[in-house]
Amino acid sequence: MDLSAGDTAWVLTAAALVLLMTPGVAFFYGGMVRVKSVLNMMMMSFLALGIVGILWVAFGYSIAFGDDGNGFMGGFSLAGLGQLAGKLADNGGTYPIPALAFCMFQLMFAIITVALISGAVADRMKFLAWGIFAAVWVTVVYFPVAHWVFDFGDSALGGPGAGWLANLGVLDFAGGTAVHINAGAAGLALVIVMGKRIGFGKVPMKPHSLPLVVLGASLLWFGWFGFNAGSALGANDLAAVAFTNTMVATSAGVLGWLLVEKLRDGHATSLGAASGAVAGLVAITPACAYVAPWGAIAIGAIAAVICAFAVTLKYKLGYDDSLDVVGVHMVGGIVGCLLIGFFATTGVNSLGKDGLFYGGGWGVFGTQAIGAGAVLAYSFVITIILAVILKYTVKLRVSHDDEQSGIDLAVHAESAYELGDTGGGGIFAGIGHAGRIKAEELS
Repeated sequence: MDLSAGDTAWVLTAAALVLLMTPGVAFFYGGMVRVKSVLNMMMMSFLALGIVGILWVAFGYSIAFGDDGNGFMGGFSLAGLGQLAGKLADNGGTYPIPALAFCMFQLMFAIITVALISGAVADRMKFLAWGIFAAVWVTVVYFPVAHWVFDFGDSALGGPGAGWLANLGVLDFAGGTAVHINAGAAGLALVIVMGKRIGFGKVPMKPHSLPLVVLGASLLWFGWFGFNAGSALGANDLAAVAFTNTMVATSAGVLGWLLVEKLRDGHATSLGAASGAVAGLVAITPACAYVAPWGAIAIGAIAAVICAFAVTLKYKLGYDDSLDVVGVHMVGGIVGCLLIGFFATTGVNSLGKDGLFYGGGWGVFGTQAIGAGAVLAYSFVITIILAVILKYTVKLRVSHDDEQSGIDLAVHAESAYELGDTGGGGIFAGIGHAGRIKAEELS
C-alpha cells in the first residue's frame, strides 16, 4: 500500500487541531478561576504538554499500541519511535498514512486527557505534586486504558493484540471512555482526597474573565473537529460523518444548556453557552461515527441538559470539583457512551452496530455500560491510591496562606494582570516585588 498524501495531510492537520485544544483548555479553565489563580491554572495545562509529550515518545506509545502485550497493556519498550520511521499506520488494518503520523495524533489525546483533570483541583494543588501526578497517572492509567479502547490489534473488530474493551466490542470512536470518563473519574478521586477550597460554598468564586472562557470554548470547538473527524485516520466519508455530527451535537448542546438556564434561573449566560458547547462535544465524541445527524442532535441536547443539572451535585454531595470536570466530562462521557446503545446504526458505519432504535436490542447498551463502568472504576481507584501517596509524601495542597493570598504569586512569582504603570518589562515582568529586586540585582 502506498502513502496517501491527502490522508496524511488530514491526519497531521487533525493532530495539530487536537494539540490546539490543550491551550483551549488553558483559556477555558483560566477564565473560570479567580484572578489570583489564572496563571497557575494555565500552567497546569502547559506542564501536561511537556511531561506527556516526552513520556509518550519514551514508552507511552508502546504501552498503548505495542504488539507484544495482552488485552490490558500493549507492551513496554524504551527503544523509542525510530522503528516506526518508514512504516504505515497499522491498527485494526493498515492505513495509507505514516505510523509516526498516527503516533503523534494519539499523543495529543494523551496530553489533553491529563490537562482536563486540572480543572477539578484549581486554586489549591501544589505545582510539584501536579507534575508528579501527571507523569505517574498518564503512565499507569491513561496509557493502559488507551490500549483497552483504541488498540484494535489485527482487526477493526478486535483480534490478537487488541485491548480487551476493543475485543469486547465497546464503541468509542474518539475517546468518551479513554479521555472524558477517565479524566472525570480521576478528577473526582483527586478532590475527594484533597478536600475543598477555603471558603467553598461560603464565599463567591465566580469566573474572573468570561471572555477567556468563551475564547477557550471556541478553541475547543474548533480543535474538536480534529479530535473526532481525525479519528477516521483519513480524508474520507467517515471523517465527514464525524465532522457533521460534531457540529450539530455541539450546537444542540449550546441550546440545551441555555434552555435549562432560562427555565431554571430566568436568564441564559455566556458561561452556560460555553459549558453547553463542551458538554455536547464530550457526549458526541464516542458516538460521532456511529450515529446519524439526528441522533447526534439528540445526544448533544440530552447531554447538555443532564450536565447542566449534574454540575450542581457538588454542592449537594459536598465535593469541590472546582471547574466541573466531573459534571461535564465524566457525566457527559457516560451519557454519550450509553446513548450509542440507542442511536447507533450500521447505516452510518458498517463496522458499528445497531442500537435499540434500529432494532438492535439492549446488547449494545450493555456493552457500552461495561466499557464506561470499567474505565471509571479503574481510573477512580488508581487515582485515589496515587493521591493518598502524594498527600503523605510531597503533599498535595499549597499552604493555607498561599491559597488565601493567591497561588500565582506564591508558586510562580507572577500575576496575570499588571494594571496602571506597572506593566511591561520583558522576562522579569509581573514577578512580584521580591522578584523585581532580584532582577535588578541580576542586571
